[in-house]
Amino acid sequence: MSEAYEDELRLALGLARTTGAAILEYYNVPLRVEQKKSAGHIEPVTEADRVANELIVNAIAGAFPHDGILAEESTDTTHRLKRSRVWMIDPLDGTSGFIEHNGDFAVQIGLAIDSSSVLGVVYQPLASLLYWAVRGRGAWIERAGFGPERAQVSAQSSLTEMRLAASRSHRSRRMDRVMRAFNFKEEIRRGSVGIKVGLIIEQQCDLYIHLSPHTKQWDTCAPEIILREAGGTLTDLFGRALQYNTQDVQNHNGLVASSGAAHCEIIERLAPLLTEFGRVPV
Repeated sequence: MSEAYEDELRLALGLARTTGAAILEYYNVPLRVEQKKSAGHIEPVTEADRVANELIVNAIAGAFPHDGILAEESTDTTHRLKRSRVWMIDPLDGTSGFIEHNGDFAVQIGLAIDSSSVLGVVYQPLASLLYWAVRGRGAWIERAGFGPERAQVSAQSSLTEMRLAASRSHRSRRMDRVMRAFNFKEEIRRGSVGIKVGLIIEQQCDLYIHLSPHTKQWDTCAPEIILREAGGTLTDLFGRALQYNTQDVQNHNGLVASSGAAHCEIIERLAPLLTEFGRVPV
């Protein structure tokens, strides 16, 4: 097994667990929920988000002072654009799930090198469920009391037999239109990009389509490498690879995450629907 990124992985795994524990200290206490404007829409933010963000950012900056950092609750600067290695951090992905106490929230820590995701950790504190991957080393699942288990996506290639991981919120008429057009076997609604990708690597779902242009690079960096190392594929709605550490961090062209077997067919079937919706690549 390659020792590449061993120090980075050790730090990310430890930080995910430590940050998860810190987040849970706020889970059953009264929360002050604020609203922030992000890419033209309003999102909630809590003290737990900010505490988690500070824990992760400070630890990474101390351990890897020459790396760039892009974190959801930190002020972005152009400094990271001069770095080939950039950490992409969503300290509490699924803040709405945290506020609603439905369990759908996760700590996400990713590392991108030369615009590509190479390392990712996604940790669900409430379930003590950890997903992680390093490029070339496979994807792994760790549950409380058990050792690491290799993750592998399903080989399902029939669209009508596929189970769709869908957003618990952000439902739209356009997504209903996609559901009717594809006639998927089942739909499972969950929050957090990392959690929905987790459903795919655990073979509970085969596909995730996100039509909205509002996800950011910190939402996808860690989940993408985990999915790819489990044998799956993640692109935008038009089948194009995601690029990291760009000046504009928004994933304007949406997302398609799949087990990979029928990814090209999915993109082809989506194309006329995207035309119907007036969507063109940005």
